[in-house]
Amino acid sequence: MADCILVEKTQGVAIVTMNRPEQLNAMSYQLSTELHETVQRMSEDAEVGCIVITGAGNRAFSAGGDIHEQREDDRKYTQAELDARGAIRARGSYEISACPKPTIGMMNGLAYGGAAVLASSLDMRIGCEHSSFRFLAAAYGRINSTWTLPNQVGWPVAKELLFSARVVEAEEAHRIGLLNHLVPCAELRTKTLWLATMIAKNRREAVMGVKALLLRDLGRDLEEQWANERDYTTNVVRGAKAEAAFPEFIARRGRPSENR
Repeated sequence: MADCILVEKTQGVAIVTMNRPEQLNAMSYQLSTELHETVQRMSEDAEVGCIVITGAGNRAFSAGGDIHEQREDDRKYTQAELDARGAIRARGSYEISACPKPTIGMMNGLAYGGAAVLASSLDMRIGCEHSSFRFLAAAYGRINSTWTLPNQVGWPVAKELLFSARVVEAEEAHRIGLLNHLVPCAELRTKTLWLATMIAKNRREAVMGVKALLLRDLGRDLEEQWANERDYTTNVVRGAKAEAAFPEFIARRGRPSENR
């Protein structure tokens, strides 16, 4: 089994767990690659009708990108190499979003930065009192989620969250539609599997057809939205490197901030 990803299959549902609990499931290059490969594999698995993505432990779905790794990569690779790695990673993010089978985020804790992007690219999210979101890119001199978040919460709310980079706690996330259901933490797995197994028991071709049509009928298709963001962040406003983006985190040596 892959080091950073765990997979459990039950009643037609694949539960895919990001497994770096000591790092709050930070999305290293390896984890992101394995997650993409696992979702692709589950998409092709005839036994699977719905895919659930979650994080190990009870603190974080994922804290987002692995800043320590990003900092090392900025020193190790040329800009062309960084662009190539970033393109591979970004394509994986798109392909998870465009996965032909329904996807559910089981939001067991915080989802910040890149993890908020991942969560907002899934079809549905089930949360608990520990769930929170933060679309941090603008605070760090970067741009993302322009092709995921508006499809979940609408333009006015998406603009507020993307412009401000503020924390969205569980109750607000449920109110604005970022969480489909909000339950006590002890009931999170049960509620998620209640929905996932209901989906998995339906006719696969019908469920997958509904998803395909919903994606196709967006004002612009999902890939075009994704491609527009990739072009802009590559050729117009390039994302800040780790040293410039995360000075406070680096100064704390990665210790959690007292103020989230």
